Amino acid sequence: MKPLTLTRRQLATMIDSTLLKSTATKDDIIKLCFDARNHHFATVVVNPYYVDLAAYNLNGSDVKVGTVIGFPTGTTLPETKAHEAQQVTKLGAQELDMVINLSALKSKDYTAVKQDIEAVTAIKHTNPNITTKVIIETNLLTNPEKRTACKIAQQAEADYVKTCTGLFGSTATTDDVKLMRRTVGKNMGVKAAGGIRTLNDTLAMIQAGANRIGTSAAVQIIEEIPKK
Repeated sequence: MKPLTLTRRQLATMIDSTLLKSTATKDDIIKLCFDARNHHFATVVVNPYYVDLAAYNLNGSDVKVGTVIGFPTGTTLPETKAHEAQQVTKLGAQELDMVINLSALKSKDYTAVKQDIEAVTAIKHTNPNITTKVIIETNLLTNPEKRTACKIAQQAEADYVKTCTGLFGSTATTDDVKLMRRTVGKNMGVKAAGGIRTLNDTLAMIQAGANRIGTSAAVQIIEEIPKK
C-alpha cells in the first residue's frame, strides 16, 4: 500500500460518519455530531427520524447531514422514496443515500430502476445543493449487474454510486470499488461503505478509486493518524 499522504483533516473530509442502528438513542446521535464537528467529517449519516436532531447539533459547522432513503431493502415505491426525500430535506438533510430497487434490477426492468432513482434525484431540480448517492448492494449482484446499476445511476444523474448498506453480510471490497470507478469514470463519485473499520481499510478503498468513505468507525480511523 502507498504511504499515507493525507492529513487528518484531509481524510476526515472524505468520511461519512454513520450511525444507522435502529437502537440508536438521541444521546448517541448527539455524540456522533459532537465527534463529527470536532474532526470535521464530510457528513454524519443518520436515520430519517434523527435528521432534525442532527441538523440542530451541526448548525454552524462544516459537517453536512446525510440520511438514507428506501433503507435498507430499496423496494419501496418510487413515490414513497420521493416523498421521503422531500421530507428529510425539509428537516435539514443535505445528502441522500438511497437504496436501488434490486428486485427491479434482477428482473432486468431497467426502466423501473432508472425511474426509481430519478424519483430521488429529481429533488435537485428544486434544490441543486442536495447530493444523491445510489447504494447498489454489490455483494448481491454479479459483475455485469454492478456495471448496469452504475450506468443507470449515472444516467439518472445521481452524484455517487455506493457499494452497500453494510447489512445482509455486505462489505465493501477494493475489487468492487475498482469496477465501479472504471464504469462511471472520473466525473462521478464512488462511495465505499460496509465493513470499513481501520485506516488501512480506508486507504485501500481510496487507492481503489473511492472518493467518499462511509463508516461507523470514523473516529477510530482518524485517530490512527498521528497528530501533527
